Amino acid sequence: MEFTITMDKRILRIVIVSFFAAVICVAGFFRVPLPGLQTGVVLQNAMCVLTAILIGGVYGAAPSALFTLVGLLGVPIFAGWIGGFALLANVNGGYRIGFVFGALVAGLLSGRSSVDERRVSAARVARISAAALSGMLALYIPEIFYVLAFYSGQTYSEAVVQKLGMDAALVGQEVGAAGALKVFVGMFFLPFLPLDLVKTVAVVLLSLRIRPVVAQYFND
Repeated sequence: MEFTITMDKRILRIVIVSFFAAVICVAGFFRVPLPGLQTGVVLQNAMCVLTAILIGGVYGAAPSALFTLVGLLGVPIFAGWIGGFALLANVNGGYRIGFVFGALVAGLLSGRSSVDERRVSAARVARISAAALSGMLALYIPEIFYVLAFYSGQTYSEAVVQKLGMDAALVGQEVGAAGALKVFVGMFFLPFLPLDLVKTVAVVLLSLRIRPVVAQYFND
């Protein structure tokens, strides 16, 4: 009997992880164009963090890992309906790795979910908020290294100088590591930060509501 119960729990966990990975995929449908943002408003990054917190712990990264693996294998499930390992070779490739890294950070900080969390406390709100914010920010960390690799050693283009509001005299000069970090902050981070903060609030509110329910089937 114990063996059967254990197996049933394992199967249920696989189903939940697969379902959450599918939810992240479906989030790719929701891409709202926004002036000034080339990618528009996407929800997949928030869903990676949300599903991680709902499960909690190291297993929280499982849905994002499954989603990312399937996308890199060629299934067009990333935002914009693209896929394939070739995506790791462009300047935005760090975000693909960031999906898993951010989810892992969020899952570890939120901790293993439990049905006892139905009662909301200040400590629980603080923990979930810290996990959500840290997870959303951690998504960017791999991208920092990608931008450094792609821009360091190159020269400033006119488009980059104009977009970042830099001195036009920099056009044609070598970017360097410090300049690459400025490119990351000005083009890959700050434009998305306000929206990501709004997503973080939504993730926290949903997590406080749904996490105990998921724990009933995944952990307890």
